[in-house]
Amino acid sequence: MLDQLTNLVKQFGTDSVVNNTQIPNEQNEAVMNEASSSILSGLKDMVSNGNISDLAGLFQGNNATDNSNPAVKNITNKLSENLGNKFGLSPDTSANVANNLIPKVMGSLVNKAKDPNDSSFQISDIIGAISGGDSKAGGGIMDAISKYGTQFGLDQNNDGKVDMSDAMAAVSKKSGGLGGFFNKLMGK
Repeated sequence: MLDQLTNLVKQFGTDSVVNNTQIPNEQNEAVMNEASSSILSGLKDMVSNGNISDLAGLFQGNNATDNSNPAVKNITNKLSENLGNKFGLSPDTSANVANNLIPKVMGSLVNKAKDPNDSSFQISDIIGAISGGDSKAGGGIMDAISKYGTQFGLDQNNDGKVDMSDAMAAVSKKSGGLGGFFNKLMGK
């Protein structure tokens, strides 16, 4: 998933990074790779810190491009800090790059993940990547959803199993959405 995310960052990074005179040309690729890594680690941090509602909120509605979205704000701040620390960019330059790049990338990521006709990002791949794909470390989120989901009323399409189609149905529902889906699973 990191490769797809890096391609998405490069797609939106022309104005924020490549055409930015405050970033030396020889650092352009490294800065964009840092943006990809910051997004992925920011999403992982949400899971490991128990901020499932922020993560779920990111995939609900159309607010992934909004800097006031807690998930977007956290990732933006993380990237801004990393750019300053790793590349010696000024706080203003770091903040401008992060504020311009992260909402665009996150909006595109979420839209692609929610679009059944776009296979470039799948919710299951995103969940696998942010949970490390290790069932001992939370990578079993989808396994747990599949195993216990019907007991918690998570079978959105009443087909007798809980899978990604149920998660996608939950994303589009107004009452609870994906946050409600994860909260029910986690017993909240």
